[in-house]
Amino acid sequence: MESALQGIWSNQVFWITNLSWVTAQGLKVIIGLVTEKKFNFNWILRTGGMPSAHSAAVVGLASSLGKEVGFSSPLFAMSCFFALMTMFDAQTWRRSIGVQARILNRIMDDLQSKRKIRDDRLKELAGHTPTEVFAGALIGILITLLFYK
Repeated sequence: MESALQGIWSNQVFWITNLSWVTAQGLKVIIGLVTEKKFNFNWILRTGGMPSAHSAAVVGLASSLGKEVGFSSPLFAMSCFFALMTMFDAQTWRRSIGVQARILNRIMDDLQSKRKIRDDRLKELAGHTPTEVFAGALIGILITLLFYK
């Protein structure tokens, strides 16, 4: 009988999903290096930005599951809806939170300039634009096509 560790090690869907996420996150670092001419460790773990690592991972998951169990399987259908909901969330709710954070931070800056108020700034880059989500989805599909055996 196969051990859990052996099962994970040989699970193509698991590795393609992870590779899709790592590729998209790595591209964020490269894009940051090119545009800002410096390295920022936060780029490795941040949410938001180009491309969407969430989209890359869930589309990598869905497309590799489709190749694994068939595109007509209920498991593929479930993973597709999971991917669509994740991508919708990334570009709507999470993006709205980022816009609200930007506005609140501006209000805090205005208040601080008139009074000595000290408070933590809110994270403004919480979600994705549709282009960032689409780019992440393409990465998930490309990784699946390149690495699924």
